[in-house]
Amino acid sequence: MDAGVGLRPRPRAWAGRREQQEFPPAILPAARLAVAADQNPARRPLVLRSGAGRRSADPIRGAARLKGLCCQKSADAGTEKVHYSADEALVLKQKAEDVLPYLNDRCVYLVGMMGSGKTTVGKIIAEVLGYSFFDSDKLVEQSVGIPSVAEIFQVHSEAFFRDNESEVLRDLSSMHRLIVATGGGAVIRPINWSYMRKGLTIWLDVPVDALARRIAAVGTASRPLLHHESGDPYAKAYAKLATLFEQRMDSYANADARVSLENIAFRQGHNDVNVLTPSAIAIEALLKMESFLTEKAMVRN
Repeated sequence: MDAGVGLRPRPRAWAGRREQQEFPPAILPAARLAVAADQNPARRPLVLRSGAGRRSADPIRGAARLKGLCCQKSADAGTEKVHYSADEALVLKQKAEDVLPYLNDRCVYLVGMMGSGKTTVGKIIAEVLGYSFFDSDKLVEQSVGIPSVAEIFQVHSEAFFRDNESEVLRDLSSMHRLIVATGGGAVIRPINWSYMRKGLTIWLDVPVDALARRIAAVGTASRPLLHHESGDPYAKAYAKLATLFEQRMDSYANADARVSLENIAFRQGHNDVNVLTPSAIAIEALLKMESFLTEKAMVRN
């Protein structure tokens, strides 16, 4: 099947945004109180570790509603260097300079299906913007003290994971200058949108066929919603992903901007979106961010 074949979302307008406001320099909520751990023994104080970006946030006093967050740089938190061509580096730098004045230190949340490249693309965007990068799944794992999402599902439940995911997104929403790669199912809870709406949301839209081929190639052990399916790896991944996409596509379409890998591949003369480089996708994301933000600025003025 061609990479372009797969379920596509029904066209719909992206949600309007409230008036945007100036934000102070990057800030972090104060430490999460031990009360949270006492109320839920499965949770432990959460320590955010930033994997990209030149600027990390400093603690701020008085964030009483946030319990147990602090931030520090870490060499083991996904700091691997992303390589791209000189031409791509130049374009990335230019587009980042174009976008930054409009962002006003707001966070950017990447949404999309599992395997859509949110973490890889997010690290590139964070690097060129000078933001810090966080993966919400990793933060949930750290918070509950279990090393993988799949194991959280097995030991507890999907509902337990979703509750903790919402808490992580709530905490992140009080911060600035972050690129956040969200879990594929984060969009299904309206409360999560109330947190992400404090920043900018970008949907990485990848055809289901391409996602299935990616996941089948590396295995489903880390994908708890796919791992227990039997049969051919590609076929079972495609069937489950198609169902999940049908359930979630309207929620993904609530994002402020959509990055269509099919459109990028078409412009570059490719039939398969999986040949696109992460930097090419990051450039498109920056272009979409700039378009959305400048349009909103024009409307406001």
